[in-house]
Amino acid sequence: MKMTKIFSALAALWTMLCLTGCGEEQQPIIIDGDLPIKTSSLFMVGDATPNGWDIGNPTPLQPSADDALVFSWEGSLYAGEVKLCLTTGSWDAPFIRPENNGTEISKTNISNQKFIMHAGDPDNKWRVTYAAKYRLTFDLRNWTMSTEYLGENDAPVIEPLEAEAVYMLGDATPNGWDNNNPTQLTQKSKYIFEYEGELKAGEMKACLEKGSWDVPFIRPTFGDCKIGKDGVESSEFVFTTGPDNKWKVADAGNYRLTLDLEHWTIQAEYLGAVEVKKDPIETETLFIIGDATPGGWSMDNATAFSRDANDKYVFTWEGELVTGDMKACLVQDGTFSCPFLRPSSAEVDITAAGVSATDFVFTTAPDDKWHVKEAGKYRLTFNLKAWTIAVEKI
Repeated sequence: MKMTKIFSALAALWTMLCLTGCGEEQQPIIIDGDLPIKTSSLFMVGDATPNGWDIGNPTPLQPSADDALVFSWEGSLYAGEVKLCLTTGSWDAPFIRPENNGTEISKTNISNQKFIMHAGDPDNKWRVTYAAKYRLTFDLRNWTMSTEYLGENDAPVIEPLEAEAVYMLGDATPNGWDNNNPTQLTQKSKYIFEYEGELKAGEMKACLEKGSWDVPFIRPTFGDCKIGKDGVESSEFVFTTGPDNKWKVADAGNYRLTLDLEHWTIQAEYLGAVEVKKDPIETETLFIIGDATPGGWSMDNATAFSRDANDKYVFTWEGELVTGDMKACLVQDGTFSCPFLRPSSAEVDITAAGVSATDFVFTTAPDDKWHVKEAGKYRLTFNLKAWTIAVEKI
């Protein structure tokens, strides 16, 4: 066995010496360090790439004519994240990643930077911080990558989109992220689609067909493009699979949105606040839970209020509160899926001076809570007809 290994080593040395004597064009490639990653294909995936996060159809890199283990790609990258894989269709396969999560790809070129490859966590990815044209090169023989900035991205080609329907979805829209039942806009003409109604604070984008996340979406040209009382931050949109940019509704209210599929523009008109009809909340019981309360977050140990004998909508409790958070519910619902009495906005504080905002909402989300900043003995009073809370430190 030992003689076989010695013979193989001598044969390999003889072959290298022979190749060396044949001229510069056939110099042997010396493997130094990690073993080469042997593959005939390489792909990149991520919202920075042309095909987005579609693992079934990631963007392929091309092998070099000089070295089949050196792959490159040239084209436009968006602001976002990217990692690489050897095969398509599986998130469980090993991925090529930067050594440090969030390593930036920008106008500053990268030369022969070491990468790693593994499956699972940590899910390191490169972050494209400047959308532009790049040349990416991955040397699978030496486990290094390089980038070259090639110039600005071309302006998108605007061709009229002909659609039978336009839908919007997102937590800002009436039907949320339900892609099988998104909110449909009203067609006003061949290319003009309109929505008039309530938008919540949150994100949204639009599509021409429902039921699939792999189709192109109507999106803003940059992430978190603001829609608010002053309209929309930028009227231009794009129609693409990535990056996954979305509009951000900053001010909840009634709006009129108009999408022009001929010129790729969006208009947003704020129509006013949503009128919320607050009927008295009918209940015989009221409880508070939270790490500020005596019973903590346990529904079984929720702290009960006493109902006023003269007013069935007034509930009061006196006792010790510690620093922490709290909210109120009508029943001891062990699933925590019931609506809660909450402050009408985040970061409402309870201190010796009282409560920083007296109004409350009765909802399942967002999960806002009162924050007790000063521990002590308090009297809390909820008026379920006026939808107010009163706090007195005693």
